[in-house]
Amino acid sequence: MKIGIFGGSFNPPHQMHKDIAINLINKGYLDQVIYVPTGNCYQKEGLIDSQYRYEMLKIMTSDNPNLLVSDVEMQSSLMYTYETLDYFRELFPNDSIYFICGSDNLDQITTWKNYQYILNNYQLLVIKRNCYQINSRFKNVVEANIPMSNISSTLVRNTLKNNEDKKYLDSKVREYIKNKSLYGM
Repeated sequence: MKIGIFGGSFNPPHQMHKDIAINLINKGYLDQVIYVPTGNCYQKEGLIDSQYRYEMLKIMTSDNPNLLVSDVEMQSSLMYTYETLDYFRELFPNDSIYFICGSDNLDQITTWKNYQYILNNYQLLVIKRNCYQINSRFKNVVEANIPMSNISSTLVRNTLKNNEDKKYLDSKVREYIKNKSLYGM
């Protein structure tokens, strides 16, 4: 089986996060996608508690058995991408493990801890994002030919403040955000 690990802050998880996973499966790049929200140790301004982000991902993926959510990075004080990928390789030793990232993240990969190890040991499925080109100088990088838009969690958070987000969020995720009074709602 081909398993894609989709890491990120998912602050909040939105429709494009789900569309990416479904398109990767429908186009045969992957059989299954596992979302891995960063833990609370990840220092990013405005990042809400990982438990909320995990719960929103669970809600968003509940209608598709090929979309899973893992709390592995929430269990650790700090977990780097290479450690997360090794964790899943150990968990699924007979499967192929891929890392899903945007071209904006690939552009920064040389700043990641043990980035060369990641590039040598894992396939990266890269989604073209905004004006970032996909850097083909790295081995094991596959450009995923799927439709993309420029929706971002930052955009979604900004629209939530103005109650204009209906097209970006799953209705159940939106309701969860409202019930928990997240993002200024």
